[in-house]
Amino acid sequence: MEIYQTELNLPPVKRGFHLITDQIIKAMPEIQQIQTGWVQVFIKHTSASLSINENADPSVRRDFERHFNQMIPENAPYYEHTFEGSDDMPAHLKASVLGASVQIPVTNGKLNLGIWQGIYLCEHRNHGGSRSIVITVSGIPY
Repeated sequence: MEIYQTELNLPPVKRGFHLITDQIIKAMPEIQQIQTGWVQVFIKHTSASLSINENADPSVRRDFERHFNQMIPENAPYYEHTFEGSDDMPAHLKASVLGASVQIPVTNGKLNLGIWQGIYLCEHRNHGGSRSIVITVSGIPY
């Protein structure tokens, strides 16, 4: 069993859902050395999240953003945590709904995602800043 780990600092992106699959693969070339195993991707933030979904049609990511904004609105009168801006508490809620990590199988040196699947960075703040992602690969090498 081999285990590799790296931390990837992603540049700031606008609020929304962004594909980061290629950045993860580029940051962790050791994936190619694993015959069978796992990649775990973990985000070290409470107002952004990770998810796996559609990687081909960008309208899916725009629909995600619109839906989450309807489901978890800004300026709800019952929010107490408001001193960091109207997008802060909703960002924490969205991050908890979606989660801080994803796990993907590795098969024959590649992420074993479905043909239409990609890894999303879900940025829930208007000005979230750079985001730190920890990538851990473990598995049986060739």
